[in-house]
Amino acid sequence: MWQQLLKQIQQGNKKALARAISLVENEYEDYFTFMQALPVTATKIIGITGPPGAGKSTLVDALIGELVSKNKQVGVLCIDPSSPFNLGALLGDRIRMSQWYNDPKVYIRSLATRGSLGGLHPKIIEITDLMKVAPFDCIIIETVGVGQSEIEIAGLADTTVVVVVPEAGDEIQTMKAGLMEIADVFVVNKSDRPDADAFVKSLRMMLSPSFYHKKHTIDIVKTIASQKLGIQELLMAIEVQQQQLEESDRKYLLLTEKAFQLIQQYKMRNISKKKIEKDIQSAQNLNLYQIIRQYLN
Repeated sequence: MWQQLLKQIQQGNKKALARAISLVENEYEDYFTFMQALPVTATKIIGITGPPGAGKSTLVDALIGELVSKNKQVGVLCIDPSSPFNLGALLGDRIRMSQWYNDPKVYIRSLATRGSLGGLHPKIIEITDLMKVAPFDCIIIETVGVGQSEIEIAGLADTTVVVVVPEAGDEIQTMKAGLMEIADVFVVNKSDRPDADAFVKSLRMMLSPSFYHKKHTIDIVKTIASQKLGIQELLMAIEVQQQQLEESDRKYLLLTEKAFQLIQQYKMRNISKKKIEKDIQSAQNLNLYQIIRQYLN
C-alpha cells in the first residue's frame, strides 16, 4: 500500500497525497518505515508567520497567485487554531483561499495545532517531507498567529517570512515575541496605512545590531496584500535568501533541528498525560521527581 501511495504522490496524485497525510497524522501501521523510504528532494519551504491580524492568509493568497502566474506548482499547509472540544481545525483559511481549491497547480491542506504551543502541527515535519515528494516547486506553511511561542517555524522552513503591520505596537514587545531573531524576510503588510514609512525606518534601526550575527542582511518588503502590491518584490527577496541558504551552513542546522524534534517526538510517543495525571493523583504527596523517575527508566 505505502509503495503504491508513494508512486502516486510522485506522479502528482493529490488524492493519494491527502490519504498519505491522514495516515501519517494518525500514525498508521508502518508509517515510520514508509517515511524512511522517502527520497530526498530539494523543494524549498517558505514559512509565513507573525502576530494575529497581520494579514498572513491574504499574503499567502497573493503569493499563490504570483507563483501560479509563473506556471509554478504550489503546496500549501495552513495551520489553524484547534477547537478546544474536538481538536479539529477551524478552517478559516479555506474562506480566504477558496479560489485555489480547484486549481490543478495548487494543493491546500488545513491542519489543526492539536494543542501544540509552537503554532504548528505535531506531525508537521513528516507531513512537509511527504509534500516535498510531490512535484511541487515550493511549499508554503502558514502558522497560527500565537505570538511569543511562534518560533518553531524557524526550525522547519528554509525561509521564514515574518509579517507585521505598521501599528504593530511597542517595538520591545515585538522583540519579546521572538520574531526579530527568526526572520529571514520582514513584510510590512497594509503599508498604505499611516506611519508605514516611519515603522519601516524604525524596524531597520532595530535590525541593525543583528547584522553582526548574520552573514546576510534581512530584507524588509512593503506590501498591500489585499491589492496584490509588493508581492513580486517579496518573491524576489525570498528567492535571493534561498540562494544564500545554499551557500551557507544553515541548511545543516535546519536538518539538525528537524532531527532533534523527531527524536524527541518518538521518544515521548508512549508517554500519556492521562497516565501521568493518574500517577500524580494516586501518589498524593509524593515528590514529583520520584514520579518522573519511573518514566525515565
